[in-house]
Amino acid sequence: MKNITLWILTVASFLTPFMGSAINLAIPVIGREFGSDVYQLSLALTSFLLASAAFLLPLGRLSDILGKRKIFVWGIALFSCSSLLCAFAWSINALILFRILQGAASAMIFATSVSILTLVFSPEERGRVFGINSAAVYIGLSLGPVMGGSITHYWGWRYIFIFTALVSFMVLLLVRKYLQKEWVSAKGEQFDLKGALFYGLGVSALMYGASSLARWSGATVFLGAGLGLLFFFVLFELKTKTPLIQLGIFRHNVTFTFSSLAALISYSATAAVGFLISLHLQIVRGLDAQMAGMVLLCQPVLQALFSPFAGRLSDRVEPRVVASIGMAVTTLGLFFFTFLTAGTPWWFLPANLALLGIGFAFFASPNNNAIMSSVEKKEYGVASAVLGTMRLLGQSLGMALMTFIITLYLGTVTITPESGDLLARSTQVAFLLFTWLCFGGIFASLARGKLNREEAS
Repeated sequence: MKNITLWILTVASFLTPFMGSAINLAIPVIGREFGSDVYQLSLALTSFLLASAAFLLPLGRLSDILGKRKIFVWGIALFSCSSLLCAFAWSINALILFRILQGAASAMIFATSVSILTLVFSPEERGRVFGINSAAVYIGLSLGPVMGGSITHYWGWRYIFIFTALVSFMVLLLVRKYLQKEWVSAKGEQFDLKGALFYGLGVSALMYGASSLARWSGATVFLGAGLGLLFFFVLFELKTKTPLIQLGIFRHNVTFTFSSLAALISYSATAAVGFLISLHLQIVRGLDAQMAGMVLLCQPVLQALFSPFAGRLSDRVEPRVVASIGMAVTTLGLFFFTFLTAGTPWWFLPANLALLGIGFAFFASPNNNAIMSSVEKKEYGVASAVLGTMRLLGQSLGMALMTFIITLYLGTVTITPESGDLLARSTQVAFLLFTWLCFGGIFASLARGKLNREEAS
């Protein structure tokens, strides 16, 4: 039964990254069909991430109170329904609305899947199952561009959502048949609705402001509002009897705090790699989108292959050691990209992307293992949600930094082959910044201390 649970949750973890990477290739087609501008199309992408980030922590806490299986089932059901609604969207605004529902559903899935795995498997097995779960995410990222492009080309972009809806419905049937047990770790405790509102609005405003900072000056208002709301959230949580998250966990649990910080740094440093290399391949090197996509596959494929091994290794060796080595390898890969020019040998790009994939594989699974094994059972839902939030915030921060640097060099003009030299220079600067950021992450990873598996279990 444990293995059935693992594979059900693995398929569920595949769906969200697959959807995100597949729909990227369909955006130009969607824009032509609905006559949408760039801003509307960007909202169709970012609305999903904003909703996911806003709902992750509240739903993680709610799963501790109401039951993790219940929230997971609701999430899969809503993900299937919202995907179907996206497939039949009649306008870009309708698509944005349904993508928000999809983001909320994905938050239900991510807020519960890792915590359920933590409950089902013993501390000695968790690294292995987290590795398999991480591999599913990377497989989703790998297959997304390939399948998304093919589906859009032969059947149309709507069938991406139809495919996702069908797979989600199959997972729902399997859950109802095989996943009968419920896990309630904070039964009867009150849900902090006010704190959830402060948090959701604050995170949404912060992420939107950060991602829009390079596009328009008004984004600073959202950035400031987001920081202000999160400040009030912290003050409110310190006073309430039943907080959304016990903030003392960051003060007293060194492993949890520095593992979460390491996750935030890692995702910030690596989020823009695919985008930057894609621009380099297409603008500087002159490749078409299909060939560029094939080169970019090197990173997620290696991540998928090595994640299970890295996870198993973290069951036998201290997770902080394995994760720190992974962070160091990732730092090395980012540093090598600071020398990327139009004259760089062709073999260097897939080779270094493979190096980055291996580095991140050795970081992510052991780091997840350390986070989930450092908290008590009643905190699994919140810990899983914090992990997901670090991923989303890190990705938004990384993309915001990358956009800011490129805008400094190129301004707001359309990127063309004529701007290849400036693009190459801005890419080098961006990778230099990400290298230093990731280098600092090595020390955050090492500072977490030794994991006491007996206490964690």
